[in-house]
Amino acid sequence: MKKLMALFLAFALCLSLAACASEESTASPNEAAEPTSSPETSSSEDVSVSPEALGEIEVEENLFDVEITLPPDFVGEATQEELDAAAEEVGVHSIILNEDGSATYVMSKKQHEQLLAETADSINQSLEKMIGSEETPNITAVTAKDDFTHFTVTTTSTELGLSESMSVISFYLYGGMYGIFSGNTPDNIHVDFINEESGEVIYSTDSSQLGQ
Repeated sequence: MKKLMALFLAFALCLSLAACASEESTASPNEAAEPTSSPETSSSEDVSVSPEALGEIEVEENLFDVEITLPPDFVGEATQEELDAAAEEVGVHSIILNEDGSATYVMSKKQHEQLLAETADSINQSLEKMIGSEETPNITAVTAKDDFTHFTVTTTSTELGLSESMSVISFYLYGGMYGIFSGNTPDNIHVDFINEESGEVIYSTDSSQLGQ
């Protein structure tokens, strides 16, 4: 089941990050380094990522099974024979190649629950690696709600730097991806940055503000 989770998450994140990178290349570094210090007036305009970048994964829960349909870009040139072999390897009921190039994974509800649990574990491990990393050295803690729609980031910074501003992209991706696989795509993903010493929120941002 871990291979199935890794396949979903890797495909989705790679496509999402590629889309983000293409958009970020058009923005100046200063634009991404100027967050608003007040939660009431903050916005997400410094982060170039669109909800569409997460892809269109359809999740349908039936009486006994769960169907997850990956769009053609996720499937690539895989043949039905290759998908049959993959289904046998990861232990799902079937993987059906649709006429439009998408592929539908059919699995039990227990397998779907395990997929979500492993996805959550993978996301939490990634959050843990952000703490004090080379890319985000000022971050000292990251916590998230169980559904990954709300992240709280503790930092030694009193004003958000470029690396911390860019980390918002990851939180949006993690929250969006978990929501997609659960079948409950979130309307918004909220992120609070809190100063470690004062305990005050120095910056807040919402994915729903993208493009506004």
